[in-house]
Amino acid sequence: MKLNELSDNEGARTRRVRVGRGIGSGKGKTSGRGVKGQKSRSGVALKGFEGGQNPLYRRLPKRGFTAPFATDYNIVSIARLEQAVEAGKLDAKKPVTAEALVEAGVLRRVKDGVRVLADGDAKTSFDLQVAGASKSAVEKIEKAGGKVTILAPKAASDAGKAED
Repeated sequence: MKLNELSDNEGARTRRVRVGRGIGSGKGKTSGRGVKGQKSRSGVALKGFEGGQNPLYRRLPKRGFTAPFATDYNIVSIARLEQAVEAGKLDAKKPVTAEALVEAGVLRRVKDGVRVLADGDAKTSFDLQVAGASKSAVEKIEKAGGKVTILAPKAASDAGKAED
């Protein structure tokens, strides 16, 4: 294969349609906008407009609240941990930390810590060092001969707090 023989896959790059270039082009005259009306003109933004009626997004009340400083945990099930051990990606003899899970490819990135949930059966004995675990997950892991260490939460930044 030579450089001059390389080409894109069929349909990978489509040429843009040049509108308004004569009737013979197939997109001449009205340029695919149909005939007359507000949407055939330029400068029209109709998203959410309901003809002067109060639009739906204004009729419905505001709902809910998103806490700006909420902790965002990575959630891992026991079944996922077992799967990683069986695949040989995770060493159950070493302590299982968030960093170890990232290296094993179980997690993409460490957020505010890892929380283990009890989905699946624990066959391997794990030494988990995580930010949190459900009661049933702790029971399952300890029943399999492992142990769960709950790490202290990351210290909230003291920036913005007045010092006494």
